[in-house]
Amino acid sequence: MAGPTPRWTHRPDGSTWGDFGPDDQLGRLNLLTPDRVREAVAEVREDLAFGLSLPLDFPGGAKLNARRKPPVLRPTDLRGMPFMNVGLKQFDPRYTDVICDDQVTLTLQYSTQWDSFAHVGAWFDADGDGEPEKVYYNGYRAHEDVLGPGDLKLAACPCGADGGSYALRLGIENFAARPIQGRGVLVDLHAHIGDRRELVGHERLMAILAADGVTVAPGDLLVLHTGFAGLVLGMNRDPDMAVLDNACAVLDGRDPKLLQWITDSGIAAICTDNYAVEAFPAREPESTPTAALPLHEHCLFKLGVPLGELWWLGDLAAWLRAHGRHRFLLTAPPMRLPGAVGSPVTPVATV
Repeated sequence: MAGPTPRWTHRPDGSTWGDFGPDDQLGRLNLLTPDRVREAVAEVREDLAFGLSLPLDFPGGAKLNARRKPPVLRPTDLRGMPFMNVGLKQFDPRYTDVICDDQVTLTLQYSTQWDSFAHVGAWFDADGDGEPEKVYYNGYRAHEDVLGPGDLKLAACPCGADGGSYALRLGIENFAARPIQGRGVLVDLHAHIGDRRELVGHERLMAILAADGVTVAPGDLLVLHTGFAGLVLGMNRDPDMAVLDNACAVLDGRDPKLLQWITDSGIAAICTDNYAVEAFPAREPESTPTAALPLHEHCLFKLGVPLGELWWLGDLAAWLRAHGRHRFLLTAPPMRLPGAVGSPVTPVATV
């Protein structure tokens, strides 16, 4: 077990805090070693690539999450002139160029996304003084390492003055500076469950792995196809929540055996095509206080296992099943946006 650091004197039970170094910000992405990447590259036999992202304006509206709004595109401007279909001859009659240049207001976790470790933390007594504090993976602190409105350190950040936010540690840029690339292993939950709602715990997941002959090794990127993104895509930016709230497989974050399997398996990340990976709201807890998102707490806060959500997996899952395969090279770095706690991602699976 790792020893204490200046940020914590004891760590959550079952966590990896300190295992990859006192100042680690990559968690189990550290398992994506050159040897693991070479193993992933060896899965490329057909040189066929699959894009695994939804269009960035899906799911549409703000019904899945009222905080998250669709992207808004508009032209850049110069001295009040919108730069869309601008002929440069107005600046110099010799020029024949016509220019379009735009910008976007983007909610970073609206569509196909990665969660960083700064996305979900917990109240935890990292000091051992009997009083819990707001902390994130590896003991990084709210208001010191992860900043929001009112935090004095914001003034020195690129985001500027009060009202902004900035993760000085655990920002999403860490997953881009050392790009996420490794062996993806797809588990086709949809092939066994279809579009009906089912909470998938350890027993059910193990049965599906056995039925399909799927094996998972430390450092693998676990990819779960539920069919949820296919329903979202078919709703054409007008999600029907009466359908989606009762559709497709979701992991049962309250199942302690499932959480222990995530720990023991050594997987480096979990990527799904649904919203939140786990059931939300989760099953009623047996005791409180507890996390509303227990799998998020287990993966992001304790283990350092990134979570990907709302990926498009339908085409890849169909091809893999038709060819009797479940492994592939997965390349999925987020945007390198310093200070952000999540990011859109355009993953690519190569078979």
